[in-house]
Amino acid sequence: MKFPLALLKRFLTTDATLEHISATLTAIGLEVDGIEDKAAELKPFVVAEILEATRHPQADKLQVCTVKAAQGTLQIVCGAPNARAGIKVALANIGSIIPTNGMEIKKAAVRGVESHGMLCSARELGLGDDHEGIMELPLDAAIGTPLVDVLGMVDTAVLDVNITANRGDCMGVYGIARDLAAAGLGTLVTYPTPEIAGSNETYPIRIEDTDACPAFIGRVIRGVRNGASPEWLQRVLTASGMRPISVLVDITNYVTLAFGRPSHVYDLAKLSGAIVVRRAREGEEVLALNDKTYRLSPQACVIADDSGAIGIGGIMGGVSTSVSETTTDILLEIALFNPERIAKTGRALQIDSDARTRFERGVPSQGLEIADRHITSTILQLAGGAAGAPMLAGEIPKHKIEIAFSPAAINALGGTAIEESRMREILVALGLRDHGEHMHPPSWRHDIHQPADLAEEVLRIVGYDAIPLVSLPKPTGMAAPALDATQRRTSLSRRALAARGYHETYGWGFCSAAQAEAFGGQSEALELLNPISADLSVMRPNLLPHLLEAARQNHARGNPNAALFEVGATFVDVTPNGQRSVAAGLRMGLRDALHWTGAPNADVFDVKADALAVLEAAGFDTAKTQTARSAPAWYHPGRSGGFTLGPKQVLATFGELHPATLKALGIDFPVMAFEVHLDAIPAVKPAKRKAFSASGFQAAARDFAFVVDQDMASGELLKAVHAAEKTLLREVTIFDIYTGKGIEDGKKSIALTVTMQAADRTLTDADIEAVAQAIITSARKLGAVLR
Repeated sequence: MKFPLALLKRFLTTDATLEHISATLTAIGLEVDGIEDKAAELKPFVVAEILEATRHPQADKLQVCTVKAAQGTLQIVCGAPNARAGIKVALANIGSIIPTNGMEIKKAAVRGVESHGMLCSARELGLGDDHEGIMELPLDAAIGTPLVDVLGMVDTAVLDVNITANRGDCMGVYGIARDLAAAGLGTLVTYPTPEIAGSNETYPIRIEDTDACPAFIGRVIRGVRNGASPEWLQRVLTASGMRPISVLVDITNYVTLAFGRPSHVYDLAKLSGAIVVRRAREGEEVLALNDKTYRLSPQACVIADDSGAIGIGGIMGGVSTSVSETTTDILLEIALFNPERIAKTGRALQIDSDARTRFERGVPSQGLEIADRHITSTILQLAGGAAGAPMLAGEIPKHKIEIAFSPAAINALGGTAIEESRMREILVALGLRDHGEHMHPPSWRHDIHQPADLAEEVLRIVGYDAIPLVSLPKPTGMAAPALDATQRRTSLSRRALAARGYHETYGWGFCSAAQAEAFGGQSEALELLNPISADLSVMRPNLLPHLLEAARQNHARGNPNAALFEVGATFVDVTPNGQRSVAAGLRMGLRDALHWTGAPNADVFDVKADALAVLEAAGFDTAKTQTARSAPAWYHPGRSGGFTLGPKQVLATFGELHPATLKALGIDFPVMAFEVHLDAIPAVKPAKRKAFSASGFQAAARDFAFVVDQDMASGELLKAVHAAEKTLLREVTIFDIYTGKGIEDGKKSIALTVTMQAADRTLTDADIEAVAQAIITSARKLGAVLR
């Protein structure tokens, strides 16, 4: 909700600065979304006087003005037709920023004549639409006086406050002022209830839809003058984003903005018969004040007379009975409407009016007569006329809520030590009635109905930042981990494979008997007695059947290059330990995207690296594994292998799938696959993490080439080299394996790069030589000979 600071100060006597007011509003729960301060934008502009204005030598429409300013005489080129000697004008000195376009005033040459500033129009300063000439200021304005002082621009800042749905009382600026006064930022201005002297004339009103409108007050006012509203009222409405229309309409808009109390005025001459508040008839139409015609349903509440619906109750009036400049007699409406009905009708019709916004948040049920007198007296003051008597239709709902007041409970909820007297002072300032052990909230506070609400009111006014910071008690024991080892490994495996370019799949826990047979078969005990279908008749012994089916469908649909994985359960028997957790994946087609430099197909070494990545993600030190040449029968012999821990504990298998296995599943293209048995990975004790420390001393690298038997695994040689030295050895990598000329039959050459580094010194030749000899000795134990 937008409103000018000047309006707030009509209701709040305060010396607080704009910044202090803004900060306090946000602190008490009325967040300030933005501030528009026109006076701040115009602060650099000052009064100056044109002493002389002569025609520009190079341009007929320009004048060269000699201007008297506070700092002396200036020469300024101006194109305004009204620029002439003897007038006071608004001067923008060099360095000023024009608020409407952001242009910075600089010293410039205009058609060969220097100009040292700018003389501004009202439009350029954002003060109006006039741009035919420069602003002419009062002749008694002193030179050098700030423009904002001359124009009387005091408290012109506009605040945009975000009002939450539960604070309908703050949809009026008076409610905001009440909160600020309670927070100690000033004194709330109280208004006496005016007495209206007039005739006993009334207008017939009846309510048929009491659910939508429980009470309606109407008052006839005759002899009004519906001209333009006073300048101060127009300024308030314009600053708040409303368009001034006429004094009668502007008064209703002002009361809505100021007090959160929507009202409406009808042209009495345009009414036909009694006012009736009823449900709309099916298909009934209303031409509303926004010049749109709405087709209504019985859900809507309408204000009607003998001619039909003349307004949508609580949302928007109609054109047929609207006031105009010729209106002299009016009927004033002050009513209550059901928030739920208003909200439903507003959503159905897609109307966002100021009245709807306030009624659906709830306006005060009490004080309807007082509001009538306030609005009537304002109309009489600004538009003249004579008032009739108020006519109340329906019944004003009673409002009596009693809430137990416990200072101890409030302090306990807030963790505070606020004095009881301070609590009572705050609650009374917010409008609650103090009855000792109980508090009675006013009708404008629909959100206060339980003791916790009292605590919230006290705490937000005191300030949440005033609540002392207290550390939570430390737990006495160690909380149990949320995930067990298998669950952690499952999550880490998924993340590792996704990072390697795999796409995750999810398959059934069942498969067909033929699929199970291709992967070793399944025991009779794991056949389903009542399967979903024949293709899902046994518990799956392996994850690969479903992955291969996904690969087959991808290939058939034009996607021959894919990497798919699943982490899930397989079933080997009916015992409690018969369910195993496995991470399996496959690659087919190209390893990477097609490229002009070439793109090799995925091979055995790719899935081997994938299996190692899963083992590492699960927290296992892969240097402790042994590489096995054997693999299950569904892998291609000679193009597959595995990782084991000892001779019997299989951790993973990998390789190219056997052509016969693929053929049994209807696949005629090569597929590389791996399986990692997460349950078989030994539990890893969490090690204490050490702070990272990098050596500042230079590393040294040496290459070695060893001749070994053709059938020796490279990993065996790597382990032997790693075991040779534990302190200085940093990294060992294989960079070449060679057979051919110079290497006898049955042998091969494995070339290694060994990196050495000390943490406390630069290695000497003796250090490096000692490591080299240790490596050669360790390799010789395997039968490796230095080449």
